[in-house]
Amino acid sequence: MQPWSEKIEPLLKLYGKRKHPLDYQNRYQLLVMVILSARDSDKHINELSKSFFEQYPTMSHLAKASIVELHQCLGTITNFANKAEWLLKIAQTIGEDNKIPATMAELTKLPGIGRKSANVIIRESGFEAEGVIVDLHVVRVAPRLGIATGSNPEKIEKQIMSAIPQARWNETGMAISFLGREICRPSNPKCEQCVMNSCCEHNGV
Repeated sequence: MQPWSEKIEPLLKLYGKRKHPLDYQNRYQLLVMVILSARDSDKHINELSKSFFEQYPTMSHLAKASIVELHQCLGTITNFANKAEWLLKIAQTIGEDNKIPATMAELTKLPGIGRKSANVIIRESGFEAEGVIVDLHVVRVAPRLGIATGSNPEKIEKQIMSAIPQARWNETGMAISFLGREICRPSNPKCEQCVMNSCCEHNGV
């Protein structure tokens, strides 16, 4: 049987180098937008963040914000009150853009950042992967493909990590996510258009 390191190649060729849908310009913006996007849409965060970063262009500016001001800026975002507290605490703790952590251990110590968010930040920053991005699309698509089973994100991440060489972890999670966003939709997946249909266990079933 062909190993997943080979099976996944068509998908990585198609999506592997594509930038995350969040429209950030630097690592400060990336960190903020990743936190804000949890349980919300990338499109919504992209729209709202323009005015947010005009008011708070750097981590040091954000550290001086009041929680009331942040509530006013973020009020339309899902779970905005907690996210505002997390961002303010992070900004006051880190202080400067160039002090944003670069490792899984350091990032996940920050409030509002779990493994998925840390993996996104590490991948988009161009750092060496320590895990695989497992968002809601990957949770749905990975079991369909057959590269993982179950619905627990951490277990799915471990299964993908064991099936794919570490050098491809950064690209694999994001590629599966893009497949889920564009082709392998929750209902009526476009199997005939999918580059993985020759080895997918779902394949229209």
